Amino acid sequence: MREISLHILDIMQNSTAAQARVIKVVITVESGKSMLRIVIEDDGCGMDSKVLAKVTDPFTTGRTTRRVGLGIPLFKASAEQSGGDFAISSQKDVGTVVRARYEINSIDRPPIGDLPGVIADMAAGYPTVEIHLQLENGDRQFVFNSREVKQVLGDVPLSEFEVIVWLREYISEGLKEIFGGVLSEINS
Repeated sequence: MREISLHILDIMQNSTAAQARVIKVVITVESGKSMLRIVIEDDGCGMDSKVLAKVTDPFTTGRTTRRVGLGIPLFKASAEQSGGDFAISSQKDVGTVVRARYEINSIDRPPIGDLPGVIADMAAGYPTVEIHLQLENGDRQFVFNSREVKQVLGDVPLSEFEVIVWLREYISEGLKEIFGGVLSEINS
């Protein structure tokens, strides 16, 4: 995958398949370390230790439609290739936490990509799942929570075109406010 946002999308889709009710994505610039940390946490069905031990193997998948699962192995390879690291923990009937770190200045770090589109589309496409995005850089923080937006909108669904456009713009502004100037692809 050519963008970090696509890795995030893949993990979020795994979370919905695992019947998560809450998916939390936290992206942090680790000050002084030039590292971008990504944590994706859900309250889905989780994995037992046997499945967890094999989850980074591309020939292990829970899907019945194919015998190859590349999402987690590609995310792991992407983080490690950029000088970072990857970890996954899970507990059956509790949920899963995926952690990846990227060296910000590495030539091998993929761009963030369309994170606003990923978060907005997941919020619109999975209205019963609470999507939480938190961006952190030093003392600056941006938080988006689909449950809170739904409360403000009342009867207007997140899947309305105008709402999706607004969500993308709102998250994009938050991304620029928190990471502008830190990540080379977010300068404007």
